[in-house]
Amino acid sequence: MIEPTHDASAPADAGTLGTLGEAMSSTAGERRTRVIPLRAAPGERAAWGRSAGTVYLWALVEWLVVTNALQPSSRLRVAALRAFGATIADGVIFRPRTRIKFPWNLEVGADCWIGEGVWIHNQDRVVIGHDAVVSQETMITTGSHAHRRDMALITRPVVIEEGAWVTTRCIVTGGARIGRSALVTPGSVVRGEVPENAIVTGNPAVPVGTRFSDGDR
Repeated sequence: MIEPTHDASAPADAGTLGTLGEAMSSTAGERRTRVIPLRAAPGERAAWGRSAGTVYLWALVEWLVVTNALQPSSRLRVAALRAFGATIADGVIFRPRTRIKFPWNLEVGADCWIGEGVWIHNQDRVVIGHDAVVSQETMITTGSHAHRRDMALITRPVVIEEGAWVTTRCIVTGGARIGRSALVTPGSVVRGEVPENAIVTGNPAVPVGTRFSDGDR
């Protein structure tokens, strides 16, 4: 995702934006910024890792068993995920409305809690260590695009180490590694390494403290 820069001290109204657009057009003349043709972009099927039939069947099972808010059983969710190749240890709890893109790219250690509405968009490997928590509405995504070249899919794995807690409505992007017993505060965006035992916050998430003191570790 590319975030445009702007002057926060001078919010633009419709008239300002129109004037700015006219100025840019007159300056640029005939030169226009290129647009990448998405029809020619390398497709996401390269990351499927299974046949189309398996992917489509999983989409149906996910909708019926895993995402379905009317299906209350965590054990049934875990069984469905394991049947499609996920490695899930004992004692893991999956709440309703969970979404898992490709279960065969998922590994979850013992006694983890996966909160309601968590979306694991794992076109690459996602590994969650034992006793870790991923709270409500958090999104873990391993994919991005070559936005200056051809919008080809780029994937990188995500690792959440044992005992870490990713709290509600966070975003964890491809290549992130969240250290042992680290804590990610609500609404944060993790883009790289989170040190062991750190408390991180913001976009991008940066350390603001430690979770356990030396006497507690």
